[in-house]
Amino acid sequence: MSNLFEVCLDDKAGSDRLALEAPGGARLTYGALVEETGRMANALAALGVRPGDRVAVQVEKSTRNLILYLASLRLGAVYLPLNTAYTLAELDYFIGDAEPALVVCDPAARAGVEALAAKVGAKTATLDPAGEGSLADLARGQPAEFATADLAGDALAAIVYTSGTTGRSKGAMLSHDNLASNVRTLVQAWRFTPDDVLIHALPIYHVHGLFVATNVLLMAGGTMLFLPGFDADAILGLMPRATALMGVPTFYTRLLKTPGLTREAAAGMRLFVSGSAPLLAETHREWEDRTGHAILERYGMTETGMNVSNPYDGERRPGTVGFPLPGVEIRIVDPETSAALPAGEIGMIEVRGPNVFSGYWRMPEKTAQEFRPDGFFITGDLGVIDKDGYVCIVGRGKDLIITGGLNVYPIEVEALIDALPGVVESAVVGLPHEDFGEAVTAVVATGGKSAPSEAEVLAALEHQLAGFKRPKRVLFVDELPRNTMGKVQKAALRERFAELYA
Repeated sequence: MSNLFEVCLDDKAGSDRLALEAPGGARLTYGALVEETGRMANALAALGVRPGDRVAVQVEKSTRNLILYLASLRLGAVYLPLNTAYTLAELDYFIGDAEPALVVCDPAARAGVEALAAKVGAKTATLDPAGEGSLADLARGQPAEFATADLAGDALAAIVYTSGTTGRSKGAMLSHDNLASNVRTLVQAWRFTPDDVLIHALPIYHVHGLFVATNVLLMAGGTMLFLPGFDADAILGLMPRATALMGVPTFYTRLLKTPGLTREAAAGMRLFVSGSAPLLAETHREWEDRTGHAILERYGMTETGMNVSNPYDGERRPGTVGFPLPGVEIRIVDPETSAALPAGEIGMIEVRGPNVFSGYWRMPEKTAQEFRPDGFFITGDLGVIDKDGYVCIVGRGKDLIITGGLNVYPIEVEALIDALPGVVESAVVGLPHEDFGEAVTAVVATGGKSAPSEAEVLAALEHQLAGFKRPKRVLFVDELPRNTMGKVQKAALRERFAELYA
């Protein structure tokens, strides 16, 4: 069984178990979900989509958007989720690169998207935030029966474009086997069963919301409470009915600001998962103090799905992402020599396993650069494995600062600054400097409140860090720039303050 659709839903046809509930009372059983994917797969086929064709989708989260994803898998098409924030100029690149057979967009954007699609001979269809549009109309008139495509395990299930913070975005090619192996592992590692009810508030154009949250719950046979986006009050209101929440760190920091978050409110929950961006150790501790639950932090990538997870049973150590998942190999190597490093030393994280993607779409040279001869993928992330085997992510390789020929790892400096009273969070970056090449520079988020002065921050670090690691300057902002998944955008900070030392 290689088709991911079958892995998740093959045994659930005709089931009256609740698969999904959306705001407003819309409910879908597993049996109805299978039928709706059949209608949608027939609609895709009627539009000329064939196995192997790409289906590009830029629409808001809805039940029918999810059905479209599953129907694409069932048909054997390659699903291409696109961030709803992308502009037409950005879409022009993605559509031109992927050459989809079909582009699905919001009705309001159809005119602009149609012009881009026409360049590659693609058809267009629409779905609005409520799941209505030309594609929904077409699907309603289709039969529910559809023969699920019989595919090889290495057949592509999806292409997901990386954020492209440096250079043009790359399309990570994920096979049915890549995604199926990962979801099987996560269901077991995180103990998901048909009794689970997940609060699903993540976007589904991203790996976390689509391939982790959605696939895990569907395979387990549990229920999703399918919110259109993050809403602290809505999440707290659903907790008495739920057992799990998957989120990004900003979910948890915002919930901590909500008075209704108490041990009683979270009493029926069994699991809180955080990923897609680093979770501050302070947030981890504060959450446990308030709710009695330790957040389970894990580490994954667009190219690999999930690689590492704190344990379900055992210590979920703040500041770490836990241990390699079963079947996944992790090693830390010297970024320059590729030599394996012992525990306790910082280096480049490399990963190998059935979850690792096959390469970048139409970029064979880039693909070859990112893999070692023995099959390990070079993640671009810096990390360290401690004496107990816990993996800690130090930062992106491109965030490493080389000042005066010496390496500075931002997280070491950030951890000390973050511990100072009045500091909400910090980001340490290297900025161009005539003498040093790069100057260590700290950007401190104050949340709009009083904070220590630049002199006070530098004084606090004086006896804790070697001179070359200490910031040359400390700058202050209300909040740090983040992308839609909550990751601090250090590239934006480097660009904003590029002329500081000029």
